[in-house]
Amino acid sequence: MDFEIVNGDVATCETECLIVGIEADGQLSPSASALDKAAQGYIADIVGGGDIQGKTAQTLLLQKVPGVTARRVLLIGLGESGERNDRNYRKIIKSAMTAIKGVRAQSAVFALDGLGSNDDDQYRQIRHLIEWAGSELYIYDETKSKKADPVSLDRIAVLLSEDDSELGEYAVMDGVALVNGISTARELGNLPGNICTPTYLAEQALALGEEHDALEVSILEEDEMAQLGMHSLLSVGNGSDQPSKLIVMHYKGGEEGAKNHALVGKGITFDTGGISLKGGAGMDEMKFDMCGAASVIGAMTSLCEMNLELNVVGIVAAAENMPSGCATKPGDIVTTMSGQTVEILNTDAEGRLVLCDALTYAERFEPETVVDVATLTGACIVALGHHATGLLSNDDALANSLLQAGDQAADKAWRLPLWDEYQEQLDSNFADIANIGGPPAGTVTAACFLSRFTKSYRWAHLDIAGVAWNSKGKDKGATGRCVPLLSQHLMNLAATD
Repeated sequence: MDFEIVNGDVATCETECLIVGIEADGQLSPSASALDKAAQGYIADIVGGGDIQGKTAQTLLLQKVPGVTARRVLLIGLGESGERNDRNYRKIIKSAMTAIKGVRAQSAVFALDGLGSNDDDQYRQIRHLIEWAGSELYIYDETKSKKADPVSLDRIAVLLSEDDSELGEYAVMDGVALVNGISTARELGNLPGNICTPTYLAEQALALGEEHDALEVSILEEDEMAQLGMHSLLSVGNGSDQPSKLIVMHYKGGEEGAKNHALVGKGITFDTGGISLKGGAGMDEMKFDMCGAASVIGAMTSLCEMNLELNVVGIVAAAENMPSGCATKPGDIVTTMSGQTVEILNTDAEGRLVLCDALTYAERFEPETVVDVATLTGACIVALGHHATGLLSNDDALANSLLQAGDQAADKAWRLPLWDEYQEQLDSNFADIANIGGPPAGTVTAACFLSRFTKSYRWAHLDIAGVAWNSKGKDKGATGRCVPLLSQHLMNLAATD
């Protein structure tokens, strides 16, 4: 798929589908007015007849408009000016892409005149258009015997003035990098657990390293992790035939000697709950329990394609949580890489067990910041539903930076407290810490557990349990969140470091 910026007269734009906006109550946008003038009132006559009222994401496809070069013109509703937020802008792009794919057009040009959103940042508007349009082209068919029909659309362009073209080109390049990172995360998340094993994740990271000279990838095997004392991580995979892996991706795009920033992902490639077995209903969705790892690999993909001047370490703690005669049992006590001991009261609270050792391992890179990403708690869904990522942090500046990045990327997070009062719920009579703190504030106590292993650096935790995948109907599957948030975070760091 080619994404590009084009210039020129909208009426003579050569494309199979030209998309122009209609504002509320049928008001023509500048591009629609220009087409109407070329067509001698043809469009105004149709709009005046009530076929389209300009409601958000409403569409009307016109064929062979007189005086207009484009083969088709897609009129799309922009809605009331006060309603043009990120949410509705995405609806507009999705609706346009549905119409374009429906007629099997090979090329499309968006000429929305910057009116799709009230955002004054044109770079952000264009980048979101590319990101969201590209995401609508993603199709999962890897494990189907009959592959999806090839997408006929091979070119998407944005019509801009020549003065705005340079900014638009930057937005397109970054948007494409985000599309590729999001698609990578979605594909990894959607693959079944019998294919996407810890070994498979390691192979994908190594392949990414082969593609990009700035990325060095190494894989720690179980014997190496045992030598390092990572018995908490290893305990999770005890019941599985699949060997656990610690995947380390070191991107060296910044100056030599510059501080590293770290991303750490939970990579439980399938989670039965272990001996604390989950209920059978919906357990198929536990293939998505590695979406934190997928987000990190996706963000590293975007990072490499954007060539950011930054040093970043991506760490994935990958394991499969299965019940067997070798599996860890409730009541078992393990020693973490940090030397702290953990009483495992529930083997289904395994994500924090792999993350704690990965967070300790991150110390060796002397990171300036560390952000971990995990489908960690069902309690986060209870608290925030399926719209916002849960954010907890030991550093206000880092937390605020991530919240800002989420707003910029339209991939929102919401901060929850990390108060010392919650730590008492993790007290154990038999070890330094218990791995669960009971039903109250489950998301907070999970982060409290992780905070015991992050005292040497600025750290934030992102709980994506509610946003990493959709559960229903034709939209069921991985979403690719929070690749946009993480990528924006890294872009902001590169701009300030």
